[in-house]
Amino acid sequence: MKQLPKNFYWGGSVSSFQTEGAYDEGGKGVSIYDVRPTPEGHADWKVAIDAYHRYSEDIALMKEMGFNFYRFSICWSRIIPNGDDEVNEEGVAFYNRLIDELIENGITPMITLVHFDMPYHLVKEYNGFASRKVVDLFERYARVCISRFGDRVKHWMSFNEQNLHAMNLLYSNAEEIPEGVSKEKHLYQVAHNVMIAHCKMVKAVRELAPDAKVGGMTTITAFYPATMTPQNNLFVQEMNNLVNMWTVDVQANGRYPEYYSAYLKERGWFPHFEEGDEELLQYTSDYLAFSYYRSNVLTSGELDLEHDYASLLDKHVIKNPHLEATEWGWEKDATGLRIVMNDMYARFHKPLFILENGMGARESIDINEQVQDDYRISYHRNHIQAMKDAMLKDGVECLGYVTWGPIDIPSSSCEIAKRYGFVYVNRTDQELLDLRRIPKKSFYWIKKVFESNGEDLQ
Repeated sequence: MKQLPKNFYWGGSVSSFQTEGAYDEGGKGVSIYDVRPTPEGHADWKVAIDAYHRYSEDIALMKEMGFNFYRFSICWSRIIPNGDDEVNEEGVAFYNRLIDELIENGITPMITLVHFDMPYHLVKEYNGFASRKVVDLFERYARVCISRFGDRVKHWMSFNEQNLHAMNLLYSNAEEIPEGVSKEKHLYQVAHNVMIAHCKMVKAVRELAPDAKVGGMTTITAFYPATMTPQNNLFVQEMNNLVNMWTVDVQANGRYPEYYSAYLKERGWFPHFEEGDEELLQYTSDYLAFSYYRSNVLTSGELDLEHDYASLLDKHVIKNPHLEATEWGWEKDATGLRIVMNDMYARFHKPLFILENGMGARESIDINEQVQDDYRISYHRNHIQAMKDAMLKDGVECLGYVTWGPIDIPSSSCEIAKRYGFVYVNRTDQELLDLRRIPKKSFYWIKKVFESNGEDLQ
């Protein structure tokens, strides 16, 4: 009977700003997340789950769950406080301790350099990735990290969910639109700058850590047509290309795909290329990493000449009557994962790497200090089975299954109430409480799955 490879990766993903806390400790500079307001009723980022002080406890829990892989992001302002000043040796020492402890516990580390975060100084002075100066400063930051950690870290990621940088200026911290420039023209120029930054990071890994693997990362949503009309099917195909695939295309093939270039040129939104940019794009990835959480049904539409595709997309999403959804409206669709894996592998013929998968839910501990999260067990069981089917039945090559937020962390909008983890963290959006880590029912189930290399899904 076919089984997953013996060296398959199982683990979890997090970001620095959603875990570390210690916002003003260890020589860290001010990051954009230290000053960006959070929605009313949500927490702030000052403490998060205090992983800066509690990472040893968290690593022990990960080891107990059978992790052999952990993807975390580095806080740029902990390494270079203002983004353009000197290296903060206290920050380097913190990540050295974290990396060493992961390896001592048999857990392979992967570093993501930017998970929507950057020093606030670079936002205030340069408008984030709107500036090629920040692209160069990112390259410097990348080279510092690779040179300091690359002797032990053999998996590198540039940007989290890079396709989002072509959908919302918030992610690039480039929200100030220059006078006389349309929002769309600015948006796609920023997305190009981010792509060049990604390629400069790949080049740096090739030079400084040639034995390491490097990838780009995309967030993928499976799209289905609401009707069987040819136009609806065409619209879904167009949205899949533009929303999901153009960044993957560049990372796999080393050039802008024709559908993306044609779309931008027809509207006058094609970005300015500086000398050497085309050559930089040719620094391709070793594997194609992605997050997958859900699918969407789209009504029929057409790409117009005025609206960027991301804003157009939102107008065409409707509820799928055949799927259950989380409280936040994210429809649970394991089959969609198999479809996405087949599509990506058939297009690009590079190994895939699932770096985020999971579901959020409101939870509290019961009188016995337990969380009975059977819904989470069901979600992961279905998605792991779909991944196995893609690999073992369809022939897709995939390197690992890495869950999002394996220990409860605040969501991307700093909502503690939206919990993803197999471990409950005892705090709320309003109260820190004692931050105790309490294994949920899913903790013991995922331990069984990981330790059996995905064989035992019962």
